[in-house]
Amino acid sequence: QVQVVESGGDLVQPGGSLRLSCTASGFTLDYYSIGWFRQAPGKEREGVSCIMSDDGSTHYADSVKGRFTISKDNAKNTVYLQMNSLKPEDTANYYCAASRLPFCIAAVMSTSVVDSVVEYWGQGTQVTVSS
Repeated sequence: QVQVVESGGDLVQPGGSLRLSCTASGFTLDYYSIGWFRQAPGKEREGVSCIMSDDGSTHYADSVKGRFTISKDNAKNTVYLQMNSLKPEDTANYYCAASRLPFCIAAVMSTSVVDSVVEYWGQGTQVTVSS
């Protein structure tokens, strides 16, 4: 089955850390740019971070710069999102998306063009930051 699956979400206290994983099956991530998105109840989807397939460049939303780090392990066909210094406002369902187009700028700017270029969306993993 061709899909991306997220894992690693959990309940964590403010200031804590989590590492999310986005693993592809049925296709290789070598040629795909991967974006991480999040959506909290009652809020619009937000692009969080993205890594380009061609040069490995990384992109971040202003809200997470300096706290989140995206990385890719081609051997494991997995993209990671390391989240540090978590805040209650980071609480959301986090999901990843794959595109063969260089969509990272659009992704972190949360533009609607993302919907037309993403080939695979995951189901998401819940991150809750609360004391």
